[in-house]
Amino acid sequence: MSRSPSTSTADDQDYFNIFITGLGYLNRIRTVNPPKGEPFLACTIAALNGPSSQPDKVYFDCKVVGAKAQELVLKCEDAVKANRKVLTVFRLGDPWIDQYIYKSGKKQGQTGTSFKTRLLHMSMIKIDGKLVYQADDERGTDESSDEGAEDRELPAKAA
Repeated sequence: MSRSPSTSTADDQDYFNIFITGLGYLNRIRTVNPPKGEPFLACTIAALNGPSSQPDKVYFDCKVVGAKAQELVLKCEDAVKANRKVLTVFRLGDPWIDQYIYKSGKKQGQTGTSFKTRLLHMSMIKIDGKLVYQADDERGTDESSDEGAEDRELPAKAA
C-alpha cells in the first residue's frame, strides 16, 4: 500500500496498488490522441506465460508513464517498426479490463475485451537477443554477464 507523507491534509488518500511483473515482447508503439484529454504514448506488451518450452502470450495495452519508461519505449520504436524482437522485463500497474464492440472486420458487432495497464518500469531490454539496456538496480542478474552489454544503455533513437 502506498502511504501519503506524514504531513497529511484532508486531500491525502491511501491507495492499494496492483503490480504485474514479467517478461514479454514490446509491440505497437504509438501516440494515442483521445477525444478528451492530452495525447499519450502507448504500447502493447505480449507477456510470456506458462511453460518456457511453449509459452502463451497475454497481451496488455499500456499507457507509458514516467520519463524513463517513455524514453526507453521511444528508443525501441525503430526496432519494433522493423519487426525485430524486442524483449523486456517490465512492471505494469493499475490493470483494468476494457470492453468494446468491433466496428469492422470479421468480428463486427461482437464484444471484445482488452487488458489495459500503465507501463511503469522496464528493467531489461534485449533486441534480437542482444542486451541493449539493463537498469542499474538489476545489474546482479544473469543478464549482466551477456557479451557486448557493457554499454547497458540504448543508443539515442535515429532521427
